[in-house]
Amino acid sequence: MGFKNENVLIVDDDINILELIHRHLQSFNYHTYKAVSVKEALAILKDSKIDLLITDLRMPEVDGMQLIKYVSEHYPKLPKLVVTGYPSVDDALNVLKSGSIDYLVKPFTKEELKLAVLKCFTENKRVLDTPMPNTDTGKGDHQNYGELIGRSKAIRTVTAIIDRVKDNKATVLIKGESGTGKELVARSVHYMGKFSRAPFIAVNCGAIPESLLEAELFGYAKGAFTGAQEQRNGFFQAADKGTLFLDEIGNASQAVQSKLLRVLQEKEVIKVGSQKTEKIDLRVIAATNSNLQSMVQKGLFREDLYYRLTVVEIDVPPLRDRKEDIALLVDKFLFKYGVEYKERIITISPDALNLLIRYNWPGNIRELENVIQRAVIMCNKRIELEDLPDNLKFKIHFPDDRLVPLREMEKKYILKVLEATGNNKSQAAEILQIDRKTLRQKIQ
Repeated sequence: MGFKNENVLIVDDDINILELIHRHLQSFNYHTYKAVSVKEALAILKDSKIDLLITDLRMPEVDGMQLIKYVSEHYPKLPKLVVTGYPSVDDALNVLKSGSIDYLVKPFTKEELKLAVLKCFTENKRVLDTPMPNTDTGKGDHQNYGELIGRSKAIRTVTAIIDRVKDNKATVLIKGESGTGKELVARSVHYMGKFSRAPFIAVNCGAIPESLLEAELFGYAKGAFTGAQEQRNGFFQAADKGTLFLDEIGNASQAVQSKLLRVLQEKEVIKVGSQKTEKIDLRVIAATNSNLQSMVQKGLFREDLYYRLTVVEIDVPPLRDRKEDIALLVDKFLFKYGVEYKERIITISPDALNLLIRYNWPGNIRELENVIQRAVIMCNKRIELEDLPDNLKFKIHFPDDRLVPLREMEKKYILKVLEATGNNKSQAAEILQIDRKTLRQKIQ
């Protein structure tokens, strides 16, 4: 036959079918593993080297389609054969879309099973031996706006607002989840406009201790506090004529908020420990991943400062709302890290790219970049499914995943086997690999 002694995992909640396939495969000189549920199948896949998965589709608790999806992403090179007693066009299409190689309808003959298994091994070997073409992830119609990349409607909305504000000094508040690229938006506002030759100073208000933030922003006079041996300018003075970007503005204390309000109103700053005012001319861009309106209602953020900051608002969309841009971003990071780590451009397989597009990215672009960086390090010349972390891949959610005592699990399984065998205690004892006396004691 050409494929002897391969390990085949059979998954079916019907004990009779399970045993039938097992006996047939053993007569073909295959080594078999048996599972009556998806949960058992996952445990076997984790601990054993499996060369072929044969699974039923319709099973209680978790069905075979979920197992197929899971295997397709976690074990992409493992061939799959579906056997079912409920054939339908929808089932067949779903199976083929999930990468299963064949579809066998119950009841089937021993010869039909033999041919289907052989076809799975043969076709899988052909696929693995065929060189895959390079995947072009980022070419085609798209918009580059400074460092912002995208073709989605969501990112075009952002760039349209940037276009309106880039050549004036209106205060801008950028809102968005962590990792969406709020600083990139701020840099685009600055560097795409007519003030691009002036300084751009970025300050993370959440990274500077509250006791130091005021002095860092506004500067301090000599002798203002212990260690202030000379006068020093702050970030506002450093950004004069240009742009000051205040990230995580929601972390600023009430004292700092009060001084920020004065700066925005009067266009002047006062150093810590000084009475002298200094005129400044700059644009302030603030950013937050907090709900400032909610903070205003709770008294945590000054309402008058909030309105001063929101002359123009830019909402940066999360990555899950701009899926069309993922391939473009992947292409950018593949070039960046391919050159850095491998001194060449790395490509990505269609299956791996589709997985990245399906995932919802709670960490947004920062998370995507980290995933590509790791995958470039782990892959050879091209990123495959197995080079991507498991947390991105399909997860099976079991109806009752709570931890229970071993006795309870044993009872539940024995009852399931008895039901499947029509209460045939001899057959149940054989499947459980215990003698009939032990089974009777457990039933009692």
